[in-house]
Amino acid sequence: MNIAQVSQKFGVTSETLRYWERLGLLPRIPRNESGYRTYGELEMNWVFFVKVMRNAGMSIESLIEFINLYRQQTDSRAAQKELLIEQRDKLVAQQQAIAKTLNYLDFKIDHFEEHVLTYENEKLSYDQPTAFDQAAKTAGERD
Repeated sequence: MNIAQVSQKFGVTSETLRYWERLGLLPRIPRNESGYRTYGELEMNWVFFVKVMRNAGMSIESLIEFINLYRQQTDSRAAQKELLIEQRDKLVAQQQAIAKTLNYLDFKIDHFEEHVLTYENEKLSYDQPTAFDQAAKTAGERD
């Protein structure tokens, strides 16, 4: 596949694909006889991986670290796994925060009419003159 086809398939721009390649997030993409990038299955698997990890909120720096560990000849699986676990933990925390927010919004929606009536009643009471307002007005009339 050419870069435009890969771009469309994965929903990322051609510029993003080139950027990822420059950073080393993707392997060097082979080129055809005309010099155009030609993505095979291996390269597309890397595009998919990087896109998923970016969608998961993994930073470019963490992705570079992960991929550098992957490319090392030494056993770096534990470090790679730890990066994935850290990212998963961040996503779980985000998911929990979103769930709390959704519960709050559901509550507000389910009780919307009650909240509006309460607000309107509170607003009316704020619009009514208080004893302090009356005293100030009376004092102003005496001057």
